[in-house]
Amino acid sequence: MSDSDLARFRAAVAGGLAHLESRREEVNDLNVFPVADGDTGDNMALTLRAVLAELDRLQEIHGEAPIDAIGRAEIVESVARAALLGARGNSGVILSQLIRGAAEELVSRPGELVDATLIGAAIANASDKAYSSVREPAEGTILTVAREMARMIASDVAHAPGSPRLESHTSADLQDKVIADTLERGVMAGQEAVKRGPEMLAALREAGVVDAGGYGLTIIFAGVVAALRGEDPPELEHHAPARISHPQHTSGTYRYCTNFAVTGVDLRPAAFIAPLEQIGDSVLVVGDSSTLKVHVHTDEPERAAAVFDGVGEVSRFDVADMRLQVAERDERLAGPEHRDEHQLPLPSFAPDGNGAAPAEGGAATPGAGSAGAAMAGADAGSGSGSVRMRCGALAVTAGAGIAGLLEELGAHVIDGGPTLNPSTYELLAGIHEVQAEEVVVLPGSRNVVMAAERAAELSDKHVLVVPALSQQASLAAAVALMPDRDVKENAEAMRAAIDGVRIGAVAPAARDDAQGRFQRGQAVGFLEGQVVAWGEPHATLLAVMQQLAQEAELISVLLGDGAPLSADQIEAMADGSFEAELELREGGQPAYWWLLSAE
Repeated sequence: MSDSDLARFRAAVAGGLAHLESRREEVNDLNVFPVADGDTGDNMALTLRAVLAELDRLQEIHGEAPIDAIGRAEIVESVARAALLGARGNSGVILSQLIRGAAEELVSRPGELVDATLIGAAIANASDKAYSSVREPAEGTILTVAREMARMIASDVAHAPGSPRLESHTSADLQDKVIADTLERGVMAGQEAVKRGPEMLAALREAGVVDAGGYGLTIIFAGVVAALRGEDPPELEHHAPARISHPQHTSGTYRYCTNFAVTGVDLRPAAFIAPLEQIGDSVLVVGDSSTLKVHVHTDEPERAAAVFDGVGEVSRFDVADMRLQVAERDERLAGPEHRDEHQLPLPSFAPDGNGAAPAEGGAATPGAGSAGAAMAGADAGSGSGSVRMRCGALAVTAGAGIAGLLEELGAHVIDGGPTLNPSTYELLAGIHEVQAEEVVVLPGSRNVVMAAERAAELSDKHVLVVPALSQQASLAAAVALMPDRDVKENAEAMRAAIDGVRIGAVAPAARDDAQGRFQRGQAVGFLEGQVVAWGEPHATLLAVMQQLAQEAELISVLLGDGAPLSADQIEAMADGSFEAELELREGGQPAYWWLLSAE
């Protein structure tokens, strides 16, 4: 491309990304092949974001130096590697290979301006590269769409021999027009290939959808056309989402979509495919002798990483829980308004180039924190939703009521089970699901901290673990979450929120007390982790509330599963016993009858 710097190239990529972002959820809702992992649009967008970030880095280093002065080879290699390392999921990895194939063709002709002939050759090489990266390529997918786009452009060039070749003196506007016209014809061919996909692939036909990756590719190129022309993108048909029921993708589907990079020396992608296929499916291993990108669907992400023990360094680990993705997608599609949203007009686009368990000692042992502020502010929360934020939160929970409160405050939650003990990979999958590039993890228990810290190290996102060592602390911290702040600022605000509350709890004793204070099944009351009361539930709860109420304005109580006193009984008991305001909410937590906090 004849340009004094990378600005026009970046603007084209940003245009493709912007248009994809405008229809990202529509692409997500289509996905059924090879399994219904539900985030094709997300994965393709992340790949393009990685390319943009690399272009920004190159611009910062080289400023306005001409492309040929920087070196096309350096630019292509940098962009291709960024796409590879930023790729996630089948669709993202295949898109990274399309980018590499196109880039290799463009760099092979130094000094030539990008015109229709070179565009056709680049997309053809991209298609070949993508096909070769998949062990068993399936027709009707993104692979077919890329091939048909290349064929259309090659046919146009062959049947229009009179088209002038672009010379060094060709204006940028004319070059942009030639490229845009060429790509638009490719997009139209791609759209026809997308629509024919169900004829070629039974999984698409049975689900009543087109291929999500192929559709996403046409959207990206339509966005590039818009950026080159400075106007709205060419119109593409909207496609209805996949049917909610997919029996073929239930019991036999592996749970985790696992992605990571491997760096080393003399790496051979083909050598690792068979070992990975022994523990999963949908295997992709692509890259070169020094850097590989690995994608596999498996129930054992740690075994996938272990395949590369002693071979190279594993990094950029990313794990997505596909069962959770499918459940969330099906819940969204079950809404009566969903079908209508695909009939809305195409969004206007103006490219700008920027695009806790019972303790061993006999009773539950809480950590630190409070739920009071969370209860007061829950109704004002925005919910986790699907809008990608700068910073989000992941909270480990036990109890439907607590989970609901945290979600109302904007946190993404995962069920830690009755003992609040999720695995590192369950936490990593949860981090992946947070619709933000930076994440604060709220462990909710001391038991979770080490696993959370390990997940934070493995994640490709910027993740910090905040010491919320109880469910009450997680709620207090979640109130301080501001999606537009960065992760460090949110972590500091959350720590301050936790420091501002005191916590208590009442639980049935798991066994007889060695000191003879209480017997198994009797109520045990805690204040800041210390046993302060025991005996009957009524008296024990009142004693804990009275101690918490000293110098407090609000006492919050989360009612646990199977608690022996009702909310009305607790209100009557507390009336006149202390001056602080009392707030009761259903927590649904196991093990603890009541979780309390004081502000």
